Amino acid sequence: MRLCVPIPCFFKGVDFCEAIREVAALGYDAVETYNWRDLDLEAVKKTLDETGVELLSMCTTDFHLTEPELRNQWVEGVRESCVAARKLGVKRLITQVGKDTGAPRAEQHASIVEGLRAACPFLSEYGVTMMIEPLNTYVNHPEYYLWSSIEGFEIVREVNHPNVKVIYDIYHQQIMEGNIIPNVTQNLDCIAHLHGAGHPGRNELQYGENDYRVIIRAIDKAGYRGALGLEYKPLLPPLESLRLAKELYG
Repeated sequence: MRLCVPIPCFFKGVDFCEAIREVAALGYDAVETYNWRDLDLEAVKKTLDETGVELLSMCTTDFHLTEPELRNQWVEGVRESCVAARKLGVKRLITQVGKDTGAPRAEQHASIVEGLRAACPFLSEYGVTMMIEPLNTYVNHPEYYLWSSIEGFEIVREVNHPNVKVIYDIYHQQIMEGNIIPNVTQNLDCIAHLHGAGHPGRNELQYGENDYRVIIRAIDKAGYRGALGLEYKPLLPPLESLRLAKELYG
C-alpha cells in the first residue's frame, strides 16, 4: 500500500516546499495537506514537479453540508478548491460535512446528499473526487454530524456519482464502530483514500490497539489501490517517525 504524508502533522513551522523535499528524501512519493489557501500554488507545483512527489489531497474551504442555508457558500468553495486542485495536479478533495445542527438526522442526511449533488458538475468538469469524512464524536469532534462510516457509504450510494466517495479514517472508526477490515473491504467501491493513526492517543500506528500490518494486508488483498495517509501526532521526532513508518508499513 502506498503511504502518504500529511505535511501539517509532521512539519510544524517548516516551509511547505522544504517539507516536500524532506518527504522525498525519505523515499515517500505522496503528501497531502489541509488549507490550500495558505500555499504559494506556483512554488508548490514547481517543487512537486522537481521532486516527483504527488499532492494527493487537500480540503475544501467550507464545511457546511448539514446547513442548507449555507449550501451555496459550500458549493462556491468547492469550485474555488477545484480550480486550485487543477493548478496543483490534485485529484481528491476532503470535506467534513459540518456540525450536527439538532435538526432531525434524516433532514441533515438529505442536506448532505443534495449539497454533494450540487457540487457534482464542478467535480466532473475538473476531474476531482470529493471525499466526505466520518469523524469520531467521543474524543475529537463532539458536535460533528457524520460519525458513522456506514452512513457515509449510504450517502455516497445515494449521490451515485463516480466523483463522490468516502475518506475512511481507521483511527476515527476504531473509536466509533470497530469492525475495520470488513467495513473497508466490503465497501471499497465507496472509498477513495484512507487515513490512519494509533488509538488511543492518535500517535504512531504501532502504538495503538490495531495491528496495522494485518489491516494493510487485508485491504491490499481485497484490491484497494489507493493510499494510506499517516495522519497522526508523532511521539518520536517527526523524521524518525516517518522513517520507521516506511520501514514497518511501506
